[in-house]
Amino acid sequence: MSKQLKVYCANLGEYLPINGGETLSEIYEGIKDRISFVPVCARVNNKAEDLSFQVFMPKQVEFLPVDSPSGHRCYIRSLCMMLYRTVVSLYPGAQLVISHSVSRGYYCRLDGVHVDAAVCERLKAGMRSLVERDLPFERKERLTTDVIDIMEAQGLHEKVKLLRTLHELYTVYYRLDGIADTYNGNLVPRTGMLGVFDLVPYEEGLLLLGPDPADPSKPTIPLSQPKLYKAFTDYLRFNSIIGIRDAGDVNEVAAGKGTAMMINVAEALHTKYIGEIADKITERYNNGGARVVLIAGPSSSGKTTFTKRLAVQLLTNLLKPVMISLDNYFVDRHHTPRDESGDYDYESLFALDLELFNEHLNRLIKGEEIEIPYYNFERGEREYRQESIKLDDRSILLIEGIHGLNPELTRDVDPSMKYRIYVSALTTLALDDHNWVSTTDNRLLRRIIRDYKYRGTNALETIRRWPSVRRGEEKWIFPYQENADSMFNSSLLFELGVMRDEADRVLRSVPNDVVEYAEAHRLRKFLSYFSSIPSTLIPPTSLLREFLGGSSFHY
Repeated sequence: MSKQLKVYCANLGEYLPINGGETLSEIYEGIKDRISFVPVCARVNNKAEDLSFQVFMPKQVEFLPVDSPSGHRCYIRSLCMMLYRTVVSLYPGAQLVISHSVSRGYYCRLDGVHVDAAVCERLKAGMRSLVERDLPFERKERLTTDVIDIMEAQGLHEKVKLLRTLHELYTVYYRLDGIADTYNGNLVPRTGMLGVFDLVPYEEGLLLLGPDPADPSKPTIPLSQPKLYKAFTDYLRFNSIIGIRDAGDVNEVAAGKGTAMMINVAEALHTKYIGEIADKITERYNNGGARVVLIAGPSSSGKTTFTKRLAVQLLTNLLKPVMISLDNYFVDRHHTPRDESGDYDYESLFALDLELFNEHLNRLIKGEEIEIPYYNFERGEREYRQESIKLDDRSILLIEGIHGLNPELTRDVDPSMKYRIYVSALTTLALDDHNWVSTTDNRLLRRIIRDYKYRGTNALETIRRWPSVRRGEEKWIFPYQENADSMFNSSLLFELGVMRDEADRVLRSVPNDVVEYAEAHRLRKFLSYFSSIPSTLIPPTSLLREFLGGSSFHY
């Protein structure tokens, strides 16, 4: 008689007996009446796994719903494969490209097909048919050379290029109704679990919409974001022209002798765009407006270095920039609002002394002198250090902080006096045609490195704090991004290769007995798709230096 094993189910807080060899789906079947949701994936020993994972040893298991971060990613990836299967059936020869997240959905192109409402309806009908058939997503693992042959036969050339640059012996892939694909993470067990989705025409392609995080029983309703879409497509056009569109392209460049040129061209594009924004500001200034430039964006978007580089460009236009950080206008800590968890909510607009800030702005615009406050983060109190500023005839005020685009921040300032800029790392690089690089992941990796190097915060604490930061961004930053007069994309084609080794070292410090290990493991796996690029090739004025160190700017 074989000895029975036990797994600890975190959802129930108890041990469950198993024989060994059961899948997570089979384990769930035995307790489904005791769990209030249908899981889409699970954490096993704090590492995300799909529900076909077999358990042969004692493990800790936590089943995850679709509205969890890991569950949502799993669900969206599965929708992508279902969409790909439908495209192959209905439009043979067309190329599906899933490029980035925008307008609360995932922007897809269908090269070779003019996308309109009728095409979207036809694709939706095909996807619904797959849901009704309740087909399995079959997880496979074979020699990479065999997987390359499979992908080559299906015409997935970008995927083949990536697989060849990774030099892995074995590769995991999935099969669905006769077609194969690879994804950066696990999929749900069956198509019958994917009933909540929508497809709508969007610009030159379509939006794939998954479940609404606020109500997973309904698909997300898209939000019009034309300025953000343009910021993405401007860079995608640039990527296409220089022939670097995905991780495979970057890896091939890194393996050859073109790395320095790739870096120089990407940095030159930043300089060009910053110069163009400076020219627009100067034109308004010379016409009697734009005395105040507001620079906003989410965490780790590179706002500080962008502001310093913009100041340099404005100087060349014969203006005299004066910089202010919104951080210095925080209220004393005991007056700071608290979030739903009871923690201080520094992302809230009302963590700032709005009355004092607006008083100072108006006095500066009138030509008066003010004494700038300084916020002591250690003591949580405002201080004054006898630092005064005053604007003269050619001065222009640059204000950097996450709330710059919120009208309430500068409610007492004449709109004609303001020029608003939104900065974010709008990552346009893909892993391959069906796997995109998340802008949020890009920023999180920047923050993990910066916090470790300059703020004495380890990766565990940064990852633990990140959901609160994201909630603050959704509430206080993203709703106002379309208010911008200009958008600046701070992402760089080469940065994930440059950050790879340093981020991996920091992420290794996250212990595997905490739930944050799942995120650390996922990010390390994601970074493994990129070849290392030496940071010594990055110029001292690069926005990436704000996170890596070695900048010629003082912070």
